[in-house]
Amino acid sequence: MATILKGVYAPIGTPFVNEEVAYDQLESNVKKYARSKLTGYLAIGSNGECVHLSEKEKLKALEIIVANKADHQKVMAGSSVESTRLTIELCKKVAAIGADFASILTPSYFKGKLNDAAMSKYFLDVADGSPIPVVGYNAPGFTGVTISVGVLKAMAAHENIVGVKDTSPGMIGSYLRATLHLDFDVLSGTANTLFPAMMMGATGGIVSLANAYPDVCVALYEKCIAGDIKGAQDLHLLLGQLNGACSGSYGVAGVKYASEVAGFYGGDPRLPLLPLKESDKQAIRDGIAGVDLSAYR
Repeated sequence: MATILKGVYAPIGTPFVNEEVAYDQLESNVKKYARSKLTGYLAIGSNGECVHLSEKEKLKALEIIVANKADHQKVMAGSSVESTRLTIELCKKVAAIGADFASILTPSYFKGKLNDAAMSKYFLDVADGSPIPVVGYNAPGFTGVTISVGVLKAMAAHENIVGVKDTSPGMIGSYLRATLHLDFDVLSGTANTLFPAMMMGATGGIVSLANAYPDVCVALYEKCIAGDIKGAQDLHLLLGQLNGACSGSYGVAGVKYASEVAGFYGGDPRLPLLPLKESDKQAIRDGIAGVDLSAYR
């Protein structure tokens, strides 16, 4: 079976200064990430605060990411809108800029009517209309909607849907079993599940911790691929501790601040998300200081 999606992607954040997108800071961050071992990026996704950006801002941010990535790196672009028609239009726009894949979140506003038939048709219609391959995005913590195994099987049968990112508490095992013998890749959506997911057959992950510690996250992936299970297990435990310190209850704001501590530009999220309190920042700094990553630098 062909593996199209593999490695570690960073769901890159969108920097703001005084509520305005700081495109120069974004460019600086991407140039640093381009020197890392990251496979690529999820641009204008959840950690990129896609729901806080206008379409114009999204496309300009994507242009900067595509222009400054390393040649070997791939870009997934968040391309979801609530309607099928507008989602396809956005897929075409991100493809024209140079995105390699369109990341498609479940629609959710009318979730009471979005049964399996409606959801399957949505993904299949988008895949028919998208000029670039589609990657499904299962994030019930944000949407309140889960891609069912039945919908996933329908997606996996479409030649232009190449995989899925899963950030749910417990669907990744079901997704891997459902697509075991298919040309369809399953990616972990958090550093907390990257190791166990890869042990079950996942091909990599899109993990927010890679925004702050890209090469350490890649090191876990590489240990899994090399068969260094003990080394991967040990690093998994460290990354779980680090991930709890960086995001934990802080969400996007915590990921941004952890990135800042690690030497990238983080900044505050865009309102209505509130900036971190100084006590929260200190807690993140203390948590990071308590994790010894010296062996992986």
